[in-house]
Amino acid sequence: MCVNYTPPSRAEISAIIRADMSDPGQWPDDTWQDYAAPIIRSGQTVQADAELLVATYGMIPKRFLPPGKKHITTMNARAETIAQKPAYAKAWRQGQTCLVPMRSLREPSYESGRSQWWSISMADHAPFCVAGLWRDWEEAEGGSAFSFTQITINADQHPLMRRFHKPEDEKRSLVIVPRSEYAAWLSCPDLEAARALLTLYPAQLMQAQPAVRMPTLKAMSPQLF
Repeated sequence: MCVNYTPPSRAEISAIIRADMSDPGQWPDDTWQDYAAPIIRSGQTVQADAELLVATYGMIPKRFLPPGKKHITTMNARAETIAQKPAYAKAWRQGQTCLVPMRSLREPSYESGRSQWWSISMADHAPFCVAGLWRDWEEAEGGSAFSFTQITINADQHPLMRRFHKPEDEKRSLVIVPRSEYAAWLSCPDLEAARALLTLYPAQLMQAQPAVRMPTLKAMSPQLF
């Protein structure tokens, strides 16, 4: 499942979805767990149908864990168990859907006999969005912060996504949302309507190639919150 991706610029996001872009937050060039990244959620005012937020990657950010509590990985939520897992169930029931914009995502391939990271993107090189959930947190000094997770589904039969991860592992894929369904995902009237949108994206509209370079901890931009 995806743990690293490249988000688009603010201008690139504006080109694929109409949303209130007034959030002044920034995000680094690569996204990893607990890094800041842009998401799009349904607008909370009558002035905007959708709005951009800068949120933390991972539904339960490390900085909001109670003292002594183990930090668990919440970057990816399995569609099959999203309604039962405590980290996601409330947001799922309340319809807190979001779109996670990307230029590309990275997954490991073992086809050569060893782990090699591949970059996956759209065949036309355009930015795209995947299905996610968001939640808010109360800051100690007042105000709110936001976090998000991505939703994954089985990809054992997908011509492209089944090529990634260890041979013995179940194949999973993020849910790439077609542009024509952005509004539907952000304003799902009920959980059944939301589940109906969790489908695999056509492989012929995607491309993949070995990643030229994976950023290291020293090379990555600092976390921005």
